[in-house]
Amino acid sequence: MKGSTHLAIGAAIGAAATLYYPFHLSHGGVYLSVAAFSALAADLDGTNLLSGKLSKLSRWLRRFAVGSGVVLVLANAYGYVFESWYSFQFAALGVVALLVGLAASQGTVRNALVSVVGLGLLYAGARTDQAWLMGLGVYVAWVPWLKHRGMTHTLWALLLWGIIGRDLENELGIPGVTATAVAGYASHLLADTLTPSGVKWLFPLYKKSFKFLHR
Repeated sequence: MKGSTHLAIGAAIGAAATLYYPFHLSHGGVYLSVAAFSALAADLDGTNLLSGKLSKLSRWLRRFAVGSGVVLVLANAYGYVFESWYSFQFAALGVVALLVGLAASQGTVRNALVSVVGLGLLYAGARTDQAWLMGLGVYVAWVPWLKHRGMTHTLWALLLWGIIGRDLENELGIPGVTATAVAGYASHLLADTLTPSGVKWLFPLYKKSFKFLHR
């Protein structure tokens, strides 16, 4: 299912939470943000609305690595042949940059960028003693390397997301944040269950997909 559809469902859940719980303008923004992000978070194991914007940056970084490697290697070759000058460090750096740029796929670079964001969140959470931010950091750093519609699309991931939401609710003191986070994340799994591929809710204990539609 498209990311825009998941986002729309999440926004609807956030709006419903705003109407259900005692109204406060700032609380409404929290509910909408939490629900919308939660509805998209499960797809951080692939390219979605959250990580898709990093694809262009990852493509640029990959090309930069290859280009830098070529320049460094050629510069050292020129210096060795014509100027009697050679730097082992620069040559090694050039070869490494070239090999990394050639070997790493665009998706690998994008995943690494998402993980860097996650590690940043983890560090920020540790510095400010915010459990929810540390939990979110671990999630964001870890899930890009998982198989799409694998562990992030399970009951266990939903429970983990509920713990993050609970910690955020305790931090903010806003009632209903936990429920909103769980509802947003669950909406993603339920929506994907309606697709022909379905969702492996109990993976890895039960590896077959649950689905309402069949090809």
